[in-house]
Amino acid sequence: MAKYDGIKSTLQKRLGELEHSIDNDEEFETTELSNYDNHPADNATDLTDKHTRLALRNHYEDEIADIKEALEAIDEGTYGKCTECGIEIPFERLEAVPTATTCVEHAQQEVNEEIRPLEESLLNSTTDQPVEDEDPRIRDYENSFEILEEVGSSDTPSDKQ
Repeated sequence: MAKYDGIKSTLQKRLGELEHSIDNDEEFETTELSNYDNHPADNATDLTDKHTRLALRNHYEDEIADIKEALEAIDEGTYGKCTECGIEIPFERLEAVPTATTCVEHAQQEVNEEIRPLEESLLNSTTDQPVEDEDPRIRDYENSFEILEEVGSSDTPSDKQ
């Protein structure tokens, strides 16, 4: 489709960049023969760098899969239509998010509340109004320390003696 030629070339360029980045990603190897004389912070920095590269690689792989899906849809002539409802996705959305396969209404926008920390329910609340689906123990100020102890702390057994 000539309509999406610009988007297709953008996707192909980004795909090339990502594949080049993954192909040239060097595996982290320490030059130290022993960790014995290293400062713990040096070891922590090495580990953090390794985890950062791993997370970026996973992100790149996900992005590559999304790009390939979008390019396949362009070739099949289904690009630009929502996979959920079939309506045409606005061109502006496709320019902003070229890998979009759904309209804004069907885009995954919900936050999985089960994996969010309990404290987040208090961030935008006031003491006057309870938050919907809030754990009733949150507003129990008199017993708050006992409730916190039930959840746990960073105390070690030696701290409790």
